[in-house]
Amino acid sequence: MAGFVQIIEMKTSRYDEVDKLTDEWRAQTQGRRATGRAMVTKDRDTPNTYVVVVEFPSHEAAMKNNDLPETAQFAEQMAKLCDAPPTFRNLDLEKVESD
Repeated sequence: MAGFVQIIEMKTSRYDEVDKLTDEWRAQTQGRRATGRAMVTKDRDTPNTYVVVVEFPSHEAAMKNNDLPETAQFAEQMAKLCDAPPTFRNLDLEKVESD
C-alpha cells in the first residue's frame, strides 16, 4: 500500500504563533508542497501538547516537500516556538480501515 504519514508532537505555550507560522508556510508553498491532509490535535491530558498528523501520497512526495527551502525555514522557526524540541515520526502506511 502506498502512502506516508508524518507525526509531529510538540509542546508549546505559543501555539497561536505556531498556527500563524503554519499559515504563512502554506501561503508561501501553495502549488509546490506535497502534503495531503493535515490534522492538528491538542492533548486533553497534557497542557500545551499538540500532535500534528500529515498525510502524503508517498515517502518520495514527503521528501520533495521536505526539500523546499520554506519547509526548512518553517521547521527551524517552529522549533524556536516550542518549549522542548518537537518529535518527528516518519511512518509508512501499512493499512487503512474505515466503517
